Amino acid sequence: SIPEFTVQSGVSLASAAAIKAALELGRRGVTETAPEAMMIRSPADCASLLAPDMQHLEQENLVTVILNTRNRVLKVHTCYVGSLNSAMVRTGELFREAVRRNAAAIIVAHNHPSGDPTPSPEDVTLTRQLVQAGKLMDIDVLDHMIIGRSGNYVSMKERGLGFT
Repeated sequence: SIPEFTVQSGVSLASAAAIKAALELGRRGVTETAPEAMMIRSPADCASLLAPDMQHLEQENLVTVILNTRNRVLKVHTCYVGSLNSAMVRTGELFREAVRRNAAAIIVAHNHPSGDPTPSPEDVTLTRQLVQAGKLMDIDVLDHMIIGRSGNYVSMKERGLGFT
């Protein structure tokens, strides 16, 4: 935040605001392609879409990337904002926006505020539950991504975790 920046760096309030604005412009430049126009072809595509916004969050956030039949992004929907190390998830709520948008598929993603994207046993269990629910609803769960810091991420599908 701007007050934290001024205290830690000794920068004036006006300069801190200008720096924060410049960083936001840079972030937007990196992700300038409207999410709705993006096609997801790989976990790296999904990570490049989500990491700029998720890698520095101080609380665990869980989002769904809602996709059409050609894996084009219809919407990135924040489902939950949790605590430092957890987010309580109700499966039905996670699929709600996908059903509203008549989605063909979703990718579930959350961040680990610690910066370490290593999946927990709870992450694997959640993935299994979501894959099963998606099959019942005819909405493919293509992946469950965990976003860490500095561009680190884990694709649970690539690791074979919860997609059996």
